Amino acid sequence: MTDISTLSGEAFWLPVIFIGLMGLAFFIYAILDGYDLGVGILLPKDSEAQRDTMIASIGPFWDANETWLVLGIGILLIAFPLAHSMILLNLYLPVTVMLAGLILRGVAFDFRAKAPEDHKELWDRTFQVGSLLATLAQGYMLGLFVMGFEDTLAAHLFAALSAICVTAGYTFIGAAWLVMKTEGDLQKRAAWWARRCAWLMLLGIVAVSIVNPLVSDIIFDKWFGTPLVIILWVIPVFCFVLFFIADRYLRRAPYPNDFGCWIPFASAAMIFLLSFIGLAYSFYPYVVPNKLDVWQAASAPESLMFILYGVIVVLPTILGYTFFSYKVFHGKATQLKYY
Repeated sequence: MTDISTLSGEAFWLPVIFIGLMGLAFFIYAILDGYDLGVGILLPKDSEAQRDTMIASIGPFWDANETWLVLGIGILLIAFPLAHSMILLNLYLPVTVMLAGLILRGVAFDFRAKAPEDHKELWDRTFQVGSLLATLAQGYMLGLFVMGFEDTLAAHLFAALSAICVTAGYTFIGAAWLVMKTEGDLQKRAAWWARRCAWLMLLGIVAVSIVNPLVSDIIFDKWFGTPLVIILWVIPVFCFVLFFIADRYLRRAPYPNDFGCWIPFASAAMIFLLSFIGLAYSFYPYVVPNKLDVWQAASAPESLMFILYGVIVVLPTILGYTFFSYKVFHGKATQLKYY
């Protein structure tokens, strides 16, 4: 690990800024693209009308949501090239699967609206398969990352569990999005989906919370060997409270006048945030667990400063567009038309 006392000012704080920006990009991606991946996975086979409404609920957003993934990977490549090489070396197969899934989604989304009517269900299934592949691949990558890229049976089994539970997390937030954006029978169905996916997501969070300290003495000491342990345990306790709030709401949803339809989505987003904070606290300052810290992996300070000027322009632009698009298309989903 780098001796930070030997680093100059810029050499110290520029990598810290960029690891924070990268974490922000991946967090926003997990929320925004997470819900539209979840909606894609949940497409029902028995109702074309419901599939149309579900696609319409994400239509104005899904493509732009992936911008945050591009930004996060771009920061990893440019700001932390050594870590980028090491991560892709260990994850090239699941990354390939993820990209294949995202490509299938993009193709299917356009073709379902323009292909002959008797091919529409085929493209809906393709969109669903693409969403599932992308989500499983991301969960598998997270599991291998947590395990420090170990090439053991236990590591791959944990990665498989992580893939299932991350998929459950995305379907939970996707179903919560539908509770907020739809009405009638579909909204009731989405509440049922969300409630069950939430419990599987909770299993994943508990599994990661147990495995993290067991695979690393450093992480164990961070969570259990510090006087701040009582404060840190606010994170898992608050997660359980949010799961409880969402579960109680979803049990009786929808309510008259659509009261509180935003509660499940807000709860899911907060659970994602707390999970990201927990992971960041566990692994900081490492970009690759126990192998490369942010200063070892970072580009030269001069390069980082030049990139920072670009980020100062690009990041507010993306945030502004994201805010504008969600403001314009707020409210319940309506029919999505192409001209």
